[in-house]
Amino acid sequence: MAALERGLIQVYTGDAKGKTTASVGLAVRAAGAGLRVAFVQFVKGGDRSSELGVLERMGVRVERPAERPTGLLGDGIHDDDRAAAAEAWSIAKDALSGDRYDLVVLDEINVAMRYGLVETDDVLAVLDARYPTVEVVLTGRGAPEPVIERADLVTEMTLVKHPFDQGVAARKGIEF
Repeated sequence: MAALERGLIQVYTGDAKGKTTASVGLAVRAAGAGLRVAFVQFVKGGDRSSELGVLERMGVRVERPAERPTGLLGDGIHDDDRAAAAEAWSIAKDALSGDRYDLVVLDEINVAMRYGLVETDDVLAVLDARYPTVEVVLTGRGAPEPVIERADLVTEMTLVKHPFDQGVAARKGIEF
């Protein structure tokens, strides 16, 4: 499969479930079409999401530097959160710099930017300097306005109802 003629910037954001799921679907579609895909996760530690093994078996490069659950949701940002985000960002910059990949997914990078683990200005500079045929997807709640402005496609997931509100915990194979 030849590279894309022009890579676009896609953003999946919002407060509802489905941002990572949408990016995984796109990664599956791209890999199925013979495109080369890298999937880099920011701030997702702890239990490994079920879809990652399938992506790897399809030949997708999966990078997940965070080993433990991030402190962002509870006890604050830790040094290992900063180190994992820095490692993920280094991997992402490298993946975007050449023609080795046709699609690069930066899963939860919007959250990493929101918490100052990755600087928005740095992300914008790398997006602008990326290899021109590389499609890039940025996921996560709270996409910064400058990223939204730079994007070619923005999808906002809107929460209408969620089983968490009924006390249903995240389920392996469904939520992760």
